[in-house]
Amino acid sequence: MIITISGRIGSGKSTVASALAKKLKLRHLSTGDAMRKIAEEKGITPVELGHLAEKDPSIDKMIDSKAEEWGEKEDGFVMDSRLAFHFIPDSIKIFLDVSLDVAAKRIFAQKRAEEKENISLIATKEKIKEREVSELKRYRQMYNLDYTQHSNFDLVVDTSELDVSQIVKKIIDFLKKNEKL
Repeated sequence: MIITISGRIGSGKSTVASALAKKLKLRHLSTGDAMRKIAEEKGITPVELGHLAEKDPSIDKMIDSKAEEWGEKEDGFVMDSRLAFHFIPDSIKIFLDVSLDVAAKRIFAQKRAEEKENISLIATKEKIKEREVSELKRYRQMYNLDYTQHSNFDLVVDTSELDVSQIVKKIIDFLKKNEKL
């Protein structure tokens, strides 16, 4: 079983994917981790990397081809990735939605060293909007794709008022109901 978890910035993709993989005893893969690592290696923030990727599609293509490769060669994992649902079409596709206010609070509270721009809640909210605009623009240009369209997914969960265990339970219940477990 391959489960791809997409979602808005700050929706809990990585946290939920990790918890779900653990619960299902599957491997967890994250393209977000890969993007953060590339940004760190370049000495820039993830937002700055996004702007760079607007001019250099090879950045996204590198990450996307890795997701596609994992989908072709491996089985039995949970991946958090904005676009893995597109590159692994046979996966169980889950989208995590979240309000902008909740997303900003979550991201600001994480205080990730590589996200230097998150100096206040207001700044964090602005950077989320900026990053989402950049990603939507890039993915439309590259793949004619809007990853926020709920119709792309098998299950959509609004995580704004839920904790990780509640989100994982919703996903497990969905998998059982649809005879995937």
